[in-house]
Amino acid sequence: MAQEMHIVLKNRDKINPLDINDYLAAGGYQSLVKARGMAQEEVIEEVKNSGLRGRGGAGFNTGLKWSFSYNIKSDEKYVICNADEGEPGTYKDRIIFESDPHIVLEGMAICGHAIGSKKGYIYCRGEYPQVVDLLKKAISQAKEKGVLGDFDIEVRMGAGAYVCGEESALIESILGQRGEPRFKPPFPPVSGLNWKPSIVNNVETFANIPAIIHKGAQWFTGIGAKSYPGTKLLSLTGDVKNRVCIEVPTDTTIRDVIFHFGGGMRNNGQFKAVQIGGTSGGFIPESLLDTPIDFDSMRKIGATLGTGAVFVMDQSRDIVDVVTRISKFFEHESCGKCNPCREGVFRCHEIMKKINKGLATEEDLEKIQLLCLVMEQTCLCGCGQAAPSPILTTLKHFQEEYEQKLLPA
Repeated sequence: MAQEMHIVLKNRDKINPLDINDYLAAGGYQSLVKARGMAQEEVIEEVKNSGLRGRGGAGFNTGLKWSFSYNIKSDEKYVICNADEGEPGTYKDRIIFESDPHIVLEGMAICGHAIGSKKGYIYCRGEYPQVVDLLKKAISQAKEKGVLGDFDIEVRMGAGAYVCGEESALIESILGQRGEPRFKPPFPPVSGLNWKPSIVNNVETFANIPAIIHKGAQWFTGIGAKSYPGTKLLSLTGDVKNRVCIEVPTDTTIRDVIFHFGGGMRNNGQFKAVQIGGTSGGFIPESLLDTPIDFDSMRKIGATLGTGAVFVMDQSRDIVDVVTRISKFFEHESCGKCNPCREGVFRCHEIMKKINKGLATEEDLEKIQLLCLVMEQTCLCGCGQAAPSPILTTLKHFQEEYEQKLLPA
């Protein structure tokens, strides 16, 4: 792992995450001091020029998003850290918090200064009670030291809903409402929590901010892919030797992620496919492994970078069976607010079960493909829009495995 590049995880295994004094001794909160000595517009411009794009899935320019909230006059504004991390196989946010919680608090406080907010929330998934305890202790220590100034941070705990990873559903959950996405526009930077301007960024996104303010935008743009600079945290799972969380430049190829950092296939297995970005990510065959992991390169091959989950499969895995299980997950996790998702995920799972049991025909393959294309275009939020991706990408790259299970013509 010596060839990793640590920006977000620079203090991993070097400081005690439960002791703010260790973070301060490592230069912690100096970027916040520097930011508060800058005009708000200067901070936003620095982040914008760095090219930092959201590390949670959408890949939107972070500084540009901040500027939307800054330009709106409001008596209240909010900074929200999305730590829902509901994608199966994803654990990078947990690693960040357990290694260095204050780097996220500092990033949030810098954002608060930039947009004119005095209140922040960390929305943490319900399955992470130990992380919630750690965060509360870190916030308490930061308040005691006075490093956050008048910026207050509160931790809110989710109840296990996958859809609350979507920013507007997350906001509804913070308000005590059902975790369902809102119709947009307006988007949260304009009208979010309590219908006030609200910036929602991922844990990894906020954790990049202190280094950008400290070293400058030009330094950051020189790392990784030009259109998606910096590093990316990836959590490796499945049939790979090293099941670890790594941080690598964004111009690293998928092949290097699996066979260099991941150590290759376990038990001398032969590579078959990799799913990147969590359950909503596309399946990538061996012919596309030399694709860089940056957002745009992944999108060009019909895949997603998403949360950075890397699920590796060898030749012993039944692709159709795996996708059937994924379709069951989406059927369970749909919030049901919009018809295309509520009915679509149900029908997708229904047809996938039929295919997996060897009871389907060629017509069923055509039906599920059409259904998936409709869902991509008509579902209300990213959850429903991305749910068909595993089906569509496996139909494209592994169609023979589907055809082998069809009834004879």
